[in-house]
Amino acid sequence: MAYNNASSLDGDIEKVTDTQTHTHSNNHRLTIPQSNTPTTTPPTFTPAQETALIRKQDLRIIPLSAAIYFLCYLDRSNIGNAKILNAAAHHDLLSDTHMTASQFTISLMIFLVAYGLFEVPSNILLKRLRPSRWIAFLMFAWGAVSAGLGGADNFATVTGVRFLLGVFEAGFVRVSFILASATLAGAFGGAIAYGVGGGMDQVRGLSAWRWLFIVEGLPSCVAAVFVWFLMPDYPEECAGWLTAEERAVAVQRLAVEGSKGHDGGMSWADVRDTLTDWRLYGHYLVYFGISTPFSSLSLFTPSITAGLGYADLRAQLMTVPPYAVAYVVSILTSWSADRSNSRGLHSAALATVGACGFLASAVLPAEAYLGRYGCLIVASAGAFACIPPLLGWLSSNIFSTGAVGLAIALNIGLAGAPGQIAGVWIYKADEAKRGYPTGHWVNAALLFMVAVGCVMLRVYYGWRNRRVVRDQGGAGAEGVRLFKY
Repeated sequence: MAYNNASSLDGDIEKVTDTQTHTHSNNHRLTIPQSNTPTTTPPTFTPAQETALIRKQDLRIIPLSAAIYFLCYLDRSNIGNAKILNAAAHHDLLSDTHMTASQFTISLMIFLVAYGLFEVPSNILLKRLRPSRWIAFLMFAWGAVSAGLGGADNFATVTGVRFLLGVFEAGFVRVSFILASATLAGAFGGAIAYGVGGGMDQVRGLSAWRWLFIVEGLPSCVAAVFVWFLMPDYPEECAGWLTAEERAVAVQRLAVEGSKGHDGGMSWADVRDTLTDWRLYGHYLVYFGISTPFSSLSLFTPSITAGLGYADLRAQLMTVPPYAVAYVVSILTSWSADRSNSRGLHSAALATVGACGFLASAVLPAEAYLGRYGCLIVASAGAFACIPPLLGWLSSNIFSTGAVGLAIALNIGLAGAPGQIAGVWIYKADEAKRGYPTGHWVNAALLFMVAVGCVMLRVYYGWRNRRVVRDQGGAGAEGVRLFKY
């Protein structure tokens, strides 16, 4: 986002500058990194002014961004619903396009390949262009591509369209409340598929799965028009909804904390420092571990529920509770992690919960449908809820304005995309009657790895902070940089 306050994680960022410190509204002493354009005038706004500004920006930016990501995730994951929609009547995606289960998996993977390849370029363009224009273009493009998938009639077409969808959805990732909207989209996706499958199959000669892509793709095209006009860019240029005083405060905050409308972008020094900051690779490894469960649940939850004794449209409807529970747990986890400033341990705890859910699903008998359905709910809640704190934890431990976008893009491109690619292969079609044990075992193992990785990073940051405080004269000393937990 253009503003550096698109989630509540900004409320307690603590960073360092050689010359400046100020007090945030929560009375924590904040240390601020030097921006690319050095400032000589210390901040003059009060904590109350900053708190009021953040609240006003959040009320405008977060709901809009959450709605965008909702539509993004809906268009990304609806292929999982299309795979089993009206399969009993052979009006499903695979039957109409004559695709095999392996070809279907390849079409899922190709989306993620494009998503990984175009993540960094898309983030660079977001910086170079006006965010409202670039995001609006992406929305219209991915909505049109998703709707166009309703006309696919063979494997090559499905794969090509999914590649384009990955290109246009690359670069759009958010945190906390916004990322939680992915789980809400999953819940709505199942409900929409249930309605479309029951009422639109063979309408105008089209199978329901074709209508599903059209119905869920067009809203993104329409919403793109509103994003074009309503998405804030930079306060010094077009934030007409801010007062003159609020605009001045916003510009001053962004001079040291966020992206600026006239900033020259990241420097080669930012790139070098980000690529050689080895602790960031610990974050990337952890994010790889969570990306596989995220991807597999996003795409195969309808197939998993279909293997739990729920047939046809009932299987679509039964995907709603796991996502609904995951949404609530994600919001509560993000709130608690930010409030307690303990994102690493929150992610570790929720990853452990998710791992236990997958582990129980793997060891329960295949015919234990009710128990395995309960485990699916637990696994979904844990796997999805640990992601927002992880992303917030990463961004709050990057100390250069120019490096933030690159580090987050690398997190998605180097870790997220490969992890999600792995996720499309672990739920094997020939294991449906056995309850998909491979998928559950892999996800359980990776989530346990995530939990261990989070704890190790937390211990490392604690050790680094204690050493810095000891060697440089205390946490309040000038130039001291402390990591967030």
